Amino acid sequence: MFFLVGTTNFWDIIANLSTNLDIKSPWDLIKTIIDIGIVSFVIYKLIKLIRETRAWQLIKGILVIVIAARASELIGFKTLSFILRLTIEYMAIILVVLFQPEFRRGLEQLGRSRFRNLFSFEEEDSTIKVKSLIEEIIKAVTEMSRTFTGALIVIERETKLGEIINSGINLDSNVTSELLINIFTPNTPLHDGAVVIRDNKIKAAACFLPLTENPNLSKELGTRHRAALGISEVSDAIVVVVSEESGRISVALNGGLTRNLTSDTLRKALSKNLLDKENPSKKLGIWKVKAK
Repeated sequence: MFFLVGTTNFWDIIANLSTNLDIKSPWDLIKTIIDIGIVSFVIYKLIKLIRETRAWQLIKGILVIVIAARASELIGFKTLSFILRLTIEYMAIILVVLFQPEFRRGLEQLGRSRFRNLFSFEEEDSTIKVKSLIEEIIKAVTEMSRTFTGALIVIERETKLGEIINSGINLDSNVTSELLINIFTPNTPLHDGAVVIRDNKIKAAACFLPLTENPNLSKELGTRHRAALGISEVSDAIVVVVSEESGRISVALNGGLTRNLTSDTLRKALSKNLLDKENPSKKLGIWKVKAK
């Protein structure tokens, strides 16, 4: 009996929805689903666009006004209810004025996107973040090379480096060239060790890395280079090294080391390995260390 009542209620709900949504055929149902899906997608993208801007706080304030207006109407506060309802009526104009920068940014992003990218903003945002990460690293490394400041920067990829991160000091900070330079400035608490970058953030500094046991390394390579090779032998991480003695820039990957990089060649190396989704483990150039 309960099943019949539940079934009857279920079909009553479906019938009411069909009447209210004007669904008279399977094609009408498909159009309704597509319509709701598009609206949901647009709302999701709008929320994602403004989530990390000041507009998100403004929207919270607007929701508070709407809830307060409804509550005051139910309680019977006529004056307060009138003022809040009047505010809501002019909310469209207020939104245009308050959110003007966000509207413009959203339209500019929509205009720059190709049709195939309209449904892949996440991938586009990720590419932008990785490019920004690369530029910050290049700026920091170039400056530290000029001042002969030793540095060891590990960029995590598929192989997780949780044990390495736990060996250092947790930061969880955005990657900026200024922060990287400050970390590796001599005689500071975090300068000795490696920085580990995960998901475009500096997860930890002063981390300990395993040293390579390769007996054929050049004698001029110091502890930083041996540590860079060591972590690259046991993971797919990309490691950027700045020599304290010579100021030379090197990159370790897959147990190999490429030395004497310029800012341009470093950009190409990082871009190819961090932005190339098809061959993320592909080596760059000739990854060999000359023994002397």
